[in-house]
Amino acid sequence: MEAGVSLTEAIREAFDCGGQDLRTYSPLALAFVGDCIYDLIVRTVVTERGNTAPATLHKRKSQVVRASAQAAQAEALLPELTQEELAVYKRGRNAHSHTSAKNASIGDYRKATGLEALCGFLYLTERTDRLLYLIRRGLELTGQTL
Repeated sequence: MEAGVSLTEAIREAFDCGGQDLRTYSPLALAFVGDCIYDLIVRTVVTERGNTAPATLHKRKSQVVRASAQAAQAEALLPELTQEELAVYKRGRNAHSHTSAKNASIGDYRKATGLEALCGFLYLTERTDRLLYLIRRGLELTGQTL
């Protein structure tokens, strides 16, 4: 990967993909990517803050990467979202998934899916600064720590 090339751009080039209109992506497809990128960001921060046993890293990560925690972050972030971001969040929240979290309410699961859809959207549109800001701000507003 060349300096100055985003991860998203490098992936698209290496695998000869991209060029699709993100507005055609289903909200659950955005959440599919967003779940992973949110998890990657949290795992990176947790590891950077203390290289320790994997079980400890997993425990720290799991406090934040769970439906109830993500739902609280989503609720706290709503006033800070742009109209476009709010629309993506709502599409994700209102999407009808055939799965649900085993340890979360349906409401929390849907709010978490909305947040993940927003993360996926921001990642795929290469708005990394905004993505990182919202994740950090969501953690701050809810008093969650990594």
